Order: sequence, then C-alpha cells, then structure tokens
Amino acid sequence: MKETFDLSANQARRIALAAQGFGEARPASVNRRHFAKTAERLGVIQLDSVNVVVRTHYLPAFSRLGVYPQALLETEAWGNKRTLFEYWGHEASLLPLALQPLLRWRMARAEAGEQWGGLARFGKERRPYIESVLAEIEKRGPVTGGDFATGPRGASGWWSWSEGKRALEWLFWAGYVTTATRRGFERVYDLTERVLPAEIHGMPTPPEADAQRALVRIAARAMGVATEADLRDYFRLPLQGARARVQELVEAGELLPVKVEGFSKPAYLHPEAQTPRKIAARALLSPFDNLIWFRDRTERLFGVKIRLEIYTPAEKRTHGYYVLPFLEGDTITARVDLKADRKEKVLRVQASHTEPGAGPDTPDLLAAELSRMATWLGMERVEVARRGKLAGALRAALKGLSA
Repeated sequence: MKETFDLSANQARRIALAAQGFGEARPASVNRRHFAKTAERLGVIQLDSVNVVVRTHYLPAFSRLGVYPQALLETEAWGNKRTLFEYWGHEASLLPLALQPLLRWRMARAEAGEQWGGLARFGKERRPYIESVLAEIEKRGPVTGGDFATGPRGASGWWSWSEGKRALEWLFWAGYVTTATRRGFERVYDLTERVLPAEIHGMPTPPEADAQRALVRIAARAMGVATEADLRDYFRLPLQGARARVQELVEAGELLPVKVEGFSKPAYLHPEAQTPRKIAARALLSPFDNLIWFRDRTERLFGVKIRLEIYTPAEKRTHGYYVLPFLEGDTITARVDLKADRKEKVLRVQASHTEPGAGPDTPDLLAAELSRMATWLGMERVEVARRGKLAGALRAALKGLSA
C-alpha cells in the first residue's frame, strides 16, 4: 500500500497552475521557443471553430505568454517544419508530433469500428467508397471536403456532411490521412506519410497499454495533481484502460497518492510537480483552456462553476455567449462575455461579472488584460456594456488606462 499524504486546497490549486505554466513570468517578447515550450507543457491544445473573439486554439498561448504573433501557432501546426499535428486528443486537437505513435491505438480502434457510432457504421457500410476516396488522395494530393461534396447529406448531428466529407473524416480518425493545412478553418487533408516527418511516421507503434501509460504520464505532468477521472479526461482515455494505467504508475512510483482538501476522490501528484508559494498570474482563459475544460475539476480547484452557454437560448444565459473567466493570482475573480467587433475594431465586453474571490484591484487588473487582448487582436479600443455588476468599475478602470 502506497503512503498517502495530504494537500490543502490552496496547495493543490497552486500546483495545478504551475503545472499549466501560470507560475512563470511572461516573456518580454515571445519567440518560437516560448511557444514550443508551452505546447509541450500542455501536451494538447483543443481546436474549435467559434471565432466570436478568436478561435480557441490561439488563446492558451496568449493566456500564458501574453501578446504573441498568431503566425507562430500556424507555423508550428501547419507549416513545412511543423512541430504539431491534428488528431482527436482531448476533442479535435493540436498535439506535439511525438504523441502521434501514442495515439495509433485509437486509430486502430477507429478502423475496427469502435469509435463514434455513426461514423463507425458508415465505415463498415461504405468501405469500398472510402477506399476509392483514399486512392484519389494518393493520386491527386491534398483535398478538402468540398472536393468530394457529392452524395446524400447526413443527419443534422453529422453537421449535414456529404458522403465525401464522412469518408475523409473516417480516414482521418483511422489515421490514413491528416491535416496538411487549413484554409480559414477548412481542413485540407493529405496522406499521413506525406504530412508527418519521416522520423515520426516511421516510429514503431507501441502496445496500447504502453501508449496509454505514456499519455497518463503526460496528463499528470500537465495537471500536477489530479484524480483518476481528471487524468482520464485529459486525453479522453477509456475508463478501464485509464484505471489500470493509473494504478500501474502508482505502483511504479510515478504517481504519488494524495488526499486533497475538497476532493471527494483520491488524487495523484506528479513527482516533479512544483508547489509555488505564490502565483502572480493575470490571464483571460478560453472556455476550452486545458486548465478549466473539465468542469468538475474546475469547481473543485477554484470553487466556481463554469458552463459553456453557446447552445443555451439567449434569454436563459447566466453569463453570456462566449465567456472568458479571469484568473487573478490563483483565483478566478471575474468572467467577461467578449466579442471582437472586427468591422469597428472594438473588443466588446457584453457582460462582466465578479466572483466571490474578487478584490478591490480586480477591475484594474482585468482592464489591463482586456487592453492587452485588444492590442493582440488588432482592436483599437475596449467598450464595456452595462450588463453585470462589474461593468461600472471596469469602465472606470479602462478610462483610467486611456487617460
């Protein structure tokens, strides 16, 4: 039986923030090395098409590093010397190239029809057609869904995909093709062996258990301290596989059992996790940020409930359409519903709300971060609507910044 020791809620929160990169000062100027370090630390960056502020995959680096050229991400993800690739990691994700062999078990399961019911059925029923699409890519080179926009459309749950798009997504899930680049947000597919560096594509495929064990290690390092459910969610691992891998790592001394104040389940500490005495972060967080994407963990760590209200009717929303929590030190003190009005070059704060941890400095600190974000997005100013208890103080703080 491994010895278990206790962590306070404050310690666990600081450990989690340090593991995610919030314990370090932002660089004066962000370069490729800074971005690569952040991507490596996170292990996975979620992709999403919603562009009301900026697409979510650009935000984690901004939250941790501050103003940086968005072209840095594009070069690392889709450039000729890329260091990231696209696959189903958490959701649709960007991941460091070295993780590609660790996800081949998921590709094999997809090919066997064990992933995503509707697409799995399509793979079984339309395999000759899928193979013809693959042959066409081999001959033609990079393609988009529009190149195969024929055949009947799917049900609404499939985003009305054509058969060609479904074939491409099945090939993507099974690992035959990957994203060569993107046009806007449209995925351009090509054969995996033509996109990935030869040294990655040629790496041996580890056994499923070994690959999952490596993914749990990466998740544990990225979270610092986590429950089994937290570790499983990071790469969306299967329940039984994750449970077995966690226990194997505990037995090997690579995860340390801990009791965390406020956690109802056992937790595990990464042996190299740091416990800073203080976190001085100031960050607006994407609703899909690694730190808060698992809502149960967010509530345990920060004592706030984060809900994505994009699909909630406007009259029933509590905080707004695209809401970014504000991290102040080691506390979430506010949240703002943001919209980048590109035509008017205005970052609009459509609603602003305080949390119980807010203090007298919160409006000024949040105003400074909103101004920083506006600059990064190419906006000329920030405008605050009257909705929310923080609105008046935030408008006054922004006025003070511009004075």
